[in-house]
Amino acid sequence: MSNISKVYSAAIEGIEAKLIEIETDINVGLHSFNIVGLADKSLSEAKERVSSALKNSGVKPPTKENRKIIINLAPADLKKTGSHYDLGIAVGYLIATKQIKEFDSSDKIFVGELALDGSLRPISGALNISRMAKKGEFKEVFVPEANAAEAAIVDGVKIIPISNLLNLIDYLEGRKVIAPNLKTKIQPSLSSDHQLVDIGDIKGQENAKRALMIAAAGGHNLLMQGSPGSGKTMLAQALASILPPPSLEEIIEVTRIYSSAGLLEKNSFISWRPFRSPHQTASPVAVIGGGQNPRPGEISLAHRGVLFLDELPEFRRDLLEALRQPLESGKALISRARGSLVFPAKFILVAAMNPCPCGYYGDEEKECRCSAYETFRYQKKVSGPLLDRIDLQITVPRVKIGQLQDKNLDKKSADDMRARVNEARALQKERFDAVGGILTNSEMSSKLCDEVVRLDSQADKFLKDVFEKSLLSARGYYRVLKTARTIADLEESKDVKVNHLAEAFQYRLREN
Repeated sequence: MSNISKVYSAAIEGIEAKLIEIETDINVGLHSFNIVGLADKSLSEAKERVSSALKNSGVKPPTKENRKIIINLAPADLKKTGSHYDLGIAVGYLIATKQIKEFDSSDKIFVGELALDGSLRPISGALNISRMAKKGEFKEVFVPEANAAEAAIVDGVKIIPISNLLNLIDYLEGRKVIAPNLKTKIQPSLSSDHQLVDIGDIKGQENAKRALMIAAAGGHNLLMQGSPGSGKTMLAQALASILPPPSLEEIIEVTRIYSSAGLLEKNSFISWRPFRSPHQTASPVAVIGGGQNPRPGEISLAHRGVLFLDELPEFRRDLLEALRQPLESGKALISRARGSLVFPAKFILVAAMNPCPCGYYGDEEKECRCSAYETFRYQKKVSGPLLDRIDLQITVPRVKIGQLQDKNLDKKSADDMRARVNEARALQKERFDAVGGILTNSEMSSKLCDEVVRLDSQADKFLKDVFEKSLLSARGYYRVLKTARTIADLEESKDVKVNHLAEAFQYRLREN
């Protein structure tokens, strides 16, 4: 006669959690312990971890049973990876062997990696799992203590923190009370522990600072071109210092991505806007996302924050071209034979490059040694379609010695920039509240752009003249409109005027 039990756990696929049924069947026969259901190597080793954890918790382990044990993870066509199924397998075995009192397991989810002594180690994706549990109307989610605060960000589900297997058994049998974790309170912050550059610490570069303010206010992409040492990297890092703190919804969006990738470390949530700066040797999979077990790439880890690509032409050509679709859609679509995954990727792209291989083409003080062909070939490494998706393209000149030695930094102007960016973002939030899913001007569709951007008569005539003479693409036309709308927001103007359009259009013109 066989004994069968069923408990629930969860799998992480991309950044989404999927419900997994753990079925345990105990049959008479020679001892065997098999896990089926498309399990990977780390999961097939779970039987050793579970056996040791049960034995060291004072429970009769599978190795002492002269019976055939089968663990089935359903659905069987979904690949199972990771070690967080250990807790569910252990509970299912205890129910099937009647070593624990029967209880209603239909509204409970068990996740956690077991150590050999029965204690629980933290897992990835706790927030994603608790969100899935709420949608599926589950009442309790059992997670390792280290993940309880992260999982408790979601309201409406009891998060039960478990320190070891013995405590869980005592709780399920009613011998011990474990209080659910209180809902985690989230407090947005400006930056993470790593020190970012404050824009008030940058000397000179007033035109670049203006472009940064527009990029921060409207979420626009920015390309900086200039000689080596002109301050492009420092300016990119300073962008994070004028971005407003993320909203609660944005914090949850970003935390889901980092949690699924196992990158939360000691944090329960990501309360700041990410700043990611991959090296030029990064592969397309590392930047865009994917892999054998698809994971979010750098563009998704920069979601609602900044992706900085230093020395843009040195990145692989196929990687740069792969950025075109996410820049347009705000998401990365990873297609595989078994199915497709979508990773959110709404980020501000900030790129920096030299104008030529030696870096001094157009420099007023140092002579360029590159031939015209070398300069042309270097700049052509960045394709036209990619440049067409970058709203702000500026030249960063060398800073004069007098500005470098000036010790009177204008901190007041830096505070003023932050305040103006916050005010412009508030206007956009109010404008797009009814639309949903849109937070900044750069995210507008062309249809929404036509509805939102109001031009006065002079501005309309100016735009028609510019479009006819400058060979702007249709995409370029709408991007100029979006940038102009942001400039108007910074000036708290209801209509887009000629000076707003003129400034927006000049950022589309590169000197070289």
